[in-house]
Amino acid sequence: MTKKGDMIYAWTNDAEIQKKAELGGAVTTLWKYALESRTVDAVLAVTKGVDLYDAVPVIITDPKDLAKTAGSLHCGTLLMAKLVKKFLDGAKDKKIGVTVKGCDAMAFYELAKRKQVNLDNIVMIGVNCGGSVSPITARKMIKEKYDVDPEKVHKEEIDKGQFIIEYEGGHKGISVDELEEAGFGRRSNCRRCKMKIPRQADLACGNWGVIGPKAGKATFVEVCSEKGAALVDGAVRKGMMATEPANPKGLEIRGKVEGAMFKLGDKWRKHDFEALGEGKERLKKIMSETARCIKCYQCIDVCPICYCVDCTTKNPAYVAPGELPVPFMFHLIRYAHIADSCVNCGQCEEVCAAEIPNALFMHAQQQELEKMFGHVPGTNMELPLMAYVEEKEERLRLHNTGSDMIYENVFNPFSKKGH
Repeated sequence: MTKKGDMIYAWTNDAEIQKKAELGGAVTTLWKYALESRTVDAVLAVTKGVDLYDAVPVIITDPKDLAKTAGSLHCGTLLMAKLVKKFLDGAKDKKIGVTVKGCDAMAFYELAKRKQVNLDNIVMIGVNCGGSVSPITARKMIKEKYDVDPEKVHKEEIDKGQFIIEYEGGHKGISVDELEEAGFGRRSNCRRCKMKIPRQADLACGNWGVIGPKAGKATFVEVCSEKGAALVDGAVRKGMMATEPANPKGLEIRGKVEGAMFKLGDKWRKHDFEALGEGKERLKKIMSETARCIKCYQCIDVCPICYCVDCTTKNPAYVAPGELPVPFMFHLIRYAHIADSCVNCGQCEEVCAAEIPNALFMHAQQQELEKMFGHVPGTNMELPLMAYVEEKEERLRLHNTGSDMIYENVFNPFSKKGH
């Protein structure tokens, strides 16, 4: 019997999954078992869209459709948690399986704290993540650094510190460090990330630590919950998947890889945050960059921490409508509401029409608040200050008192209406 804490190698026995799967096909097989056994009602996964640089979220209810989601897409920069909240009613009445990166898992926890998703109805299989690459950056990088037509690339992967492409006529790999020194490589938030193995998920899977005869043919699986253990045992009992204990040397190697990724994350945090400066210097830079904002609300739409029923940035008492440049109060409201819980998913920067480095600003402030108050977002169910308020009830209470100034009334200790 598998139990929480077990470290195993796993591989599929499904011939169809074997054809497309990378590294043993365990993840796809586990989802197939989950659907067939009705452990989940549907699986939210990612598949290739029009090309290698286009990642499309798909809802799968038929196990036969899972094979098309096998493999990795490093140019897919979606955040799965917000999709579950927005389009699947937060998994309130349906059991949803989701494959998650570190930032996805963190976002699920933060949304669950705010009662926007039901974690009891969510099964997460985490995958190790060394980072993702913006689709636009990837195309430019492949053309300029690899001297290859991006349209001819049919596969990419990050392995042993290299970004490797396969294309018509051959394959080529370049060190990620070299690419990033040249301004390419991973998204900036991914460089700063230190959530490389998402142990908040029920299972944490990847290729780090798979050595010996199983190298390239099996998935390393760390069992992180009893729910995950039951999923593994069920798939094995059905004959869909096979497992064996992980090689002890593989465990050591996996730990070293994760440690190296932590150091790399620290390096980029130091690089990015020091370049911002401190105090007034940092404030001036942020004000200068955010002055390009056109208030399209895309950053709010994709942020996993933005969940308010009535967004205060739309309250004319704080932010006058129809003004450009946008008053800096617009950004101050977002920083005040989100910075303590930012999971560094990079979505706000990914979608910004004005190319403002929003994720950098938010992550830098989150780190300062973490130092001050000790709250680490996305790793457990401990609530940050702003998550204690039941917003719908509070809005109604304040409406009945003739005000909707939720922040003034709740958080101003000197307010006569405070409680």
